Amino acid sequence: MARRRPAQRGGRRSGGDGIMVAMVGLVAAVPLMNATVGFVRASWPWLLVATLAVAAVVIGVALLAVRQARRHRDHYLQANAHLEAIDKMSGEQFEQLAAALLRRDGFRKVRVVGKAGDGGVDVLAQAPDGRPFAVQCKRWSGNLGSPHVRNFLGALAHTYAGHTGVLITSSGFTPPAMREGQGAELSMVDRGDLAEWALGTPLITLLTRRRVNA
Repeated sequence: MARRRPAQRGGRRSGGDGIMVAMVGLVAAVPLMNATVGFVRASWPWLLVATLAVAAVVIGVALLAVRQARRHRDHYLQANAHLEAIDKMSGEQFEQLAAALLRRDGFRKVRVVGKAGDGGVDVLAQAPDGRPFAVQCKRWSGNLGSPHVRNFLGALAHTYAGHTGVLITSSGFTPPAMREGQGAELSMVDRGDLAEWALGTPLITLLTRRRVNA
């Protein structure tokens, strides 16, 4: 008596069914793709105009935002362009003013980092020529002494090695502090330099002039 072959399981047809579905989908997609290509070919001038219009809007909005930011910065700097206003600032406000002045002078990547554990530096920036700057701001009424200069030089020698250091004060420096800073070729901005800087003289110009006159 011959054995009856077991019936094939339905699952073995799944592969063929999947191929059929894929073929049907491909056949259906070809006309859609052709229609899309035909539409693009027929409408490319309008599509180009629409794309350019969207790009122009995006660029315009970006330029407007930049212009408004600059206008806001200029108003802020004009309102604080005199020592009388600076003398009323807190230490944090003085740091923000220094950062705004650096941006006005073309410095990039300007960041206010002054806080506890900042390593003795309040503002970091990159000069237009690419040099990294580390700035310490002292909104004081009395002159800064040698310990302030030495502490800042220590930060530049360790945490901020390779940065051009600038020590800025709203007052002045004692003669020993000046000698110590000049001996280490530290850039120092006193009250007189600060007044010029706030009124529009670029920081690099002030530092170059001080280095020449030293």
